[in-house]
Amino acid sequence: MTSADLAARLRAAGVADVLTDAAHRSAYASDASLYRVVPQAIVRPRHDEDVAASLGVCRELGVPITARGAGTSVAGNAIGPGLVLDFSRHMNRVLEVDPGSRTARVQAGTIQATLQAAAKPHGLRFGPDPSTHTRCTIGGMIGNNSCGSRTLGYGRTSDNVAGLTAFTIDGEQLITAPLTGAEKVTGALRELVGANLATGRTEFATFGRQVSGYAVEHLLPENGFNLTEFLVGSEGTLAVITEATVKLVADPVHRTLVVLGYPDFGTAGDVIPSILEFRPTACEGLDHRICDVVRSRRGPGAVPPLPAGAAWLMVEIAGDDLGDVRDRVAKLVAAAQAVDHRVVEDTAEAAPLWKIREDGAGLAGRAPSGLPAHAGWEDAAVPPARIGAYLRDFDVLVDRHGLTAMPYGHLGDGCVHVRLDFPLDRPGGPAKFRAFLEDAADLVVSYGGSLSGEHGDGRARSELLTRMYSPAAISLFRQIKQTFDPRNLLNPGNLVDPDPVDANIRVSQARPVTTELALAYHHDGGDFNQAVHRCTGVGKCRADTTVLGGVMCPSYLATREEKDSTRGRARVLQEMLDGDLAPDWRADAVHDALDLCLSCKGCASDCPTGIDMAAYKSEVLHQSYQGRVRPRSHYSLGWLPRWSRLASRMPRLANLMTSLPGIRGLALYLAGVDKRRNIPAFADRTFRSSFTPGQTGKPVVLFVDSFTDHFSPEVARAAVDVLTSAGYAPRITSRKACCGLTWISTGQLDAARRILGATVEELHEAAKQGIPIVGLEPSCTGVLRADAVELVDNDAARAVAKATMTVAELLAATPGWEPPSLAGVRVIAQPHCHHHAVMGWDADARLLKRAGATVKRLGGCCGLAGNFGVERGHYEVSVQVAEQQLLPALEKAEEGDIFLADGFSCRTQAEDLADTPGKHLVQLLQEHLR
Repeated sequence: MTSADLAARLRAAGVADVLTDAAHRSAYASDASLYRVVPQAIVRPRHDEDVAASLGVCRELGVPITARGAGTSVAGNAIGPGLVLDFSRHMNRVLEVDPGSRTARVQAGTIQATLQAAAKPHGLRFGPDPSTHTRCTIGGMIGNNSCGSRTLGYGRTSDNVAGLTAFTIDGEQLITAPLTGAEKVTGALRELVGANLATGRTEFATFGRQVSGYAVEHLLPENGFNLTEFLVGSEGTLAVITEATVKLVADPVHRTLVVLGYPDFGTAGDVIPSILEFRPTACEGLDHRICDVVRSRRGPGAVPPLPAGAAWLMVEIAGDDLGDVRDRVAKLVAAAQAVDHRVVEDTAEAAPLWKIREDGAGLAGRAPSGLPAHAGWEDAAVPPARIGAYLRDFDVLVDRHGLTAMPYGHLGDGCVHVRLDFPLDRPGGPAKFRAFLEDAADLVVSYGGSLSGEHGDGRARSELLTRMYSPAAISLFRQIKQTFDPRNLLNPGNLVDPDPVDANIRVSQARPVTTELALAYHHDGGDFNQAVHRCTGVGKCRADTTVLGGVMCPSYLATREEKDSTRGRARVLQEMLDGDLAPDWRADAVHDALDLCLSCKGCASDCPTGIDMAAYKSEVLHQSYQGRVRPRSHYSLGWLPRWSRLASRMPRLANLMTSLPGIRGLALYLAGVDKRRNIPAFADRTFRSSFTPGQTGKPVVLFVDSFTDHFSPEVARAAVDVLTSAGYAPRITSRKACCGLTWISTGQLDAARRILGATVEELHEAAKQGIPIVGLEPSCTGVLRADAVELVDNDAARAVAKATMTVAELLAATPGWEPPSLAGVRVIAQPHCHHHAVMGWDADARLLKRAGATVKRLGGCCGLAGNFGVERGHYEVSVQVAEQQLLPALEKAEEGDIFLADGFSCRTQAEDLADTPGKHLVQLLQEHLR
């Protein structure tokens, strides 16, 4: 049965949204686990009828079925070899919120954060809150029995589900509360449990985080044969869940975070029993190793102030009575035996601390050794009273196997998250992985623990269940599976008759990259393979973080296509190295996945793994077109600085030629530019032609880029005024100095290296003298600050990168400088994506606040993104991206509001789509100079 045959049968059965192309199959071949299992097809069901029809076709053809939510499963339980049902695309609605009964009815693909938003107006929330809450689905949480940070307060997912609607493999609809449908299955299940009561009563529910295996305890007579809670955690191996009724709880009025410092992680674990006496809603553990990674990647200020110590407990005390909360906090601090502590009552102040913990899975993607760190043994749990001793023994085990790790997790529940630097890319790596997992399983079982505390067993741990459960329990699991799914079509390879833990490991299948690379990939040891495998699949790129100032991933937010997410693109690039669906750089799947990448670099800062898809896209374009004819836009937009210099000789004629209807249309067509785009006018006079160097003041090199010089010379003039007033004597680079940005974004990296190398050589003299280099166009500043080191890769490039600053950074470092008053000025600020990702916009934010301006900071990308939004085929997505943040903000702008955008592309997009001119920061400051 080929993919095309399966798709034809599904469409004939009335299923419309079926995907079989190589890009999508590559993107869905992995979840957030180590494993790669390529599906034959993907169906994104729109309603129950699609699910039933898909089951019917697969049942007839013997094709396996795997249900999938956001694909954030860490154990490999959201991938499969047959048909993948992606519920997140269409079946993602909150159907009803009932404040009276404190319940909500949701479809399986509903994002947890979407449910929270629907419940919040009623003062309610869904209790479980895994760190992936911004993108994980309720169906996925049900599949794994997810928990999250606040399990102590609200319980596991199984404690918070009131009823389920599902389909069995036979196509029968099963409703669990009240129990109706699939009578043959449920009747046989009752008999089976009745014959195994001793096993059910002695081996299950021994402590709160025993998630491994099937939750047989819920089927015991004394527990009322609770099929709802039993199916939670069954990992899609027994039925396909389409809808759930979930319980809601009231949010407490007051929350206080207590951060307790300890000398080491084991000592922090030892005090857990004492901590639990004060009824915390959360008790999370954080180790210095993960904080060290954050500081090394994002700077010393990236980790909020922590108490003294090398390990910390983050304890949340909550309640409706502030006096009671404060009393419990005081008693907790007195009893905690901490070397230091910090009490945070302000939730906004606590948010950055929680964020470090939430991003743990991605941040831990690099081990303390600097090598890639992998999942596989990432959520074992032991009874909380024994967690301290277990952590010490676990460290010994890790050392014995020659590995390093960064542990963190839900210590109050006895659940530890960790990723380890298994040598999976080396000969014998999978065998070493297996050896560690077997020893780790024996260790956790010796403590009375569970192989999984919330992620489920999946492909990573199902084979090890025989080390945790008796033969009788394993036999019971098999009989349960046969009762529901006798042909083993539902998520095979998981829980029962499992795949080997060391089979289908993605990294181990990777082929070495023998092509000479254009970029250095310093952070990955020069290894492109390691670079693209940075993606661990946590899926933060699927979350909308724009309201918080995030950028990643604008194309996914526009299309909602997995292949258009940072993760999806990484998976396709991994397939290029690991598999056969995308065999080389020029493969259609590779270019299909990268086509809508805006090269915004949002992932470089927003993805906790530090992936840089813009760099990878440049490399792919370079390798694909080296020595070949390129798309027309590569010659027009990619060589824009060259054409701009020619146009500057006769700017009025150039503007006339690009405005005449007939000539304009032909020019746009030949340039590969969308006909709906307006062409920015060339300035009558470039900045360079009128610049006179300053005679007095501290020297500073003003890097005048092609966009500023030829299209916005007024920005450079304003910069000169502002810098001069701050005591500087600006000078500029030669006429030929260019950062090569447009060549980089179009993958013309040999030319870019020559152009940028010459510029670096010229700027190096200033850098050696300690003279700051100030950029005006954020994307060009970002090239000098980061790309130059990767592309030119010499000491001069590193010196120039260190000397390069934004205007705001320079002014903030200028002794005695005070900004002009911006009191009463209302600003709508669109930080350029590269500004956000490479330099960070904090210096600008602080300057505007210090000046007294009222600032509304927009997140996301403007959508133009240099050449992206101008090219034919990208206009619609460019506009959709602009509609995420930029256009709504401009539509709501009041008279007198100033649109602040340092990026030429941001200003161009706003003027093109909303007829709103923008100002650069230096123009705003210049207008208010005394």
